[in-house]
Amino acid sequence: MKMTGSLNHPPMGWNSYDYFDTTVNEKQVKENADYMARYLKQYGWEYIVVDIAWYSKQAGQAREKYQYVPFADLEMDEYSRLLPDENRFPSSKDSKGFKPLADYVHDLGLKFGIHIMRGIPRIAAYKRTKIKGTSLTANEVADPYSICPWNPDMYGVDPKSEGSQKYYDSLLELYSSWGVDFIKCDDICRMDAESAKEETQMLHRAIQNCGRDIVLSLSPGPAILTEHEFYKNNANMWRMTDDFWDSWGSLRDMFDRCRQWQPYVADNAYPDCDMLPIGMLGKGFGQERKTNFTIDEQKTMITLWCIFRSPLMIGANLTLLDDETHNLLTNERIYEMARNIRKSKEVYKDDDFIVWEGRSEDKRYTAVFNISDRMQHTMPVKIREGSTEMWSGKTFDTLEDVSIPPHGVIAFSI
Repeated sequence: MKMTGSLNHPPMGWNSYDYFDTTVNEKQVKENADYMARYLKQYGWEYIVVDIAWYSKQAGQAREKYQYVPFADLEMDEYSRLLPDENRFPSSKDSKGFKPLADYVHDLGLKFGIHIMRGIPRIAAYKRTKIKGTSLTANEVADPYSICPWNPDMYGVDPKSEGSQKYYDSLLELYSSWGVDFIKCDDICRMDAESAKEETQMLHRAIQNCGRDIVLSLSPGPAILTEHEFYKNNANMWRMTDDFWDSWGSLRDMFDRCRQWQPYVADNAYPDCDMLPIGMLGKGFGQERKTNFTIDEQKTMITLWCIFRSPLMIGANLTLLDDETHNLLTNERIYEMARNIRKSKEVYKDDDFIVWEGRSEDKRYTAVFNISDRMQHTMPVKIREGSTEMWSGKTFDTLEDVSIPPHGVIAFSI
């Protein structure tokens, strides 16, 4: 089984979660889309993704107590399908859903995505609302024992119910009519629920049959390594980790995860390191702040994601980027590597260094990561003289003057 679309390089885009949490609104999405179209699109960035709780009328209203308000009032249609909150997304009124916003994003030459939760709204089961295309109601499809442990909005569906696939089909009928290009499905990747595999397959089939190419991303991780073939057959990307945030310990851990997952990276099938927590973060969580990563750690993170071939999703509010962060996202050499590299792998590791290599049709790439806490002036592998360092653009005629800062990287192309 294959997805309808074909991704010959990992998706690159922006996701609202790291800065806005559950509170993002239409104006903010448009502002970030405008920035991407004006400054980032030419480097390969193209997806604008609205993350969790876009349907909640009370999102963020009790953030000191809850990330997700228990039994919040949700916007929903007669067929048990969640709709955008009209107060935050005013163009969705009169049953337009996300189509006006998706049209806006498409008119900028970009692609539009949304976050969804596994399953069916619990309020739909309580109200016994309809399932489109059937005589069933939501309570006959929902599994009341299948509840996400961290989000109270949904029940899983009962795979034995004849209406479950119909429900997912109706979702994709709606999303494709809106012009959705990307779906991030949550509470499904690490298979906490018994029905997670079957619901993944239902969602996959619904995408195949909806008549629109839609990228499917599975969250949260850690994904199960032994299920790599299942992920490959039913999704385009899947999270290797739980939510990734800006600490050196988490970034250091990602090297081990990338090494384990490297054999299973392929076109249209991308193990996902999660988002890039750079720039300004955290306003929706109640504490707006600048990333904890140093500039060298940010270069290390982006280089690892690119040479490993992870999807790239920016977590910052793009409208607040400073020049230094903007420059990280507009390095033509780095993102050319991300689009074109193949067959990359870790080739060296000791207590101070990790080295990855890969190649495209006409270039070879080497990234030397300093995982120690001190400046390094030696190289653990041979780098050909005349190589170009991709972050600086400097060509090294001799490697005697090479130095790598703590938690930093130098990345070469030949």
